[in-house]
Amino acid sequence: MAFNTLFSCQGYILMKRKILLISAILGALSVLIGAMGAHFLEDYLISIDRVATYETAVKYQFYHVFFLLSLAISLDFCQQSIIKYAFYSCLLGVFLFSGSLYLLCGTNNSIFGMITPIGGLLLVASWLLFFISIIQSQKI
Repeated sequence: MAFNTLFSCQGYILMKRKILLISAILGALSVLIGAMGAHFLEDYLISIDRVATYETAVKYQFYHVFFLLSLAISLDFCQQSIIKYAFYSCLLGVFLFSGSLYLLCGTNNSIFGMITPIGGLLLVASWLLFFISIIQSQKI
């Protein structure tokens, strides 16, 4: 019994650490990518009429940094297995949603816009998984 408790405790700590570290990296990248768009890419983005698209990508990435931080905090009182799925869904969603928009802006190739809705669905799924983890929680 003690080994199982220790193992699950270590898994919990590692998961929380992973979510916090990735949140910090994504947050820093949000600021850097946003600054690049505002200072170095602005003329290019204006010329291809993609300023709003670029801003949407940065905003959604940054919004979901705070969501990931919420997931890390929620590990203390919500269903950890569901939180884990919400984390991975959110992470993949950010990469597909914001990443496809960054590629769309960088290449001005609209084919990358076809990936964006998949990322959006994964982001919605992550929020719904978070909702389910709260509903199933016995601690709140």
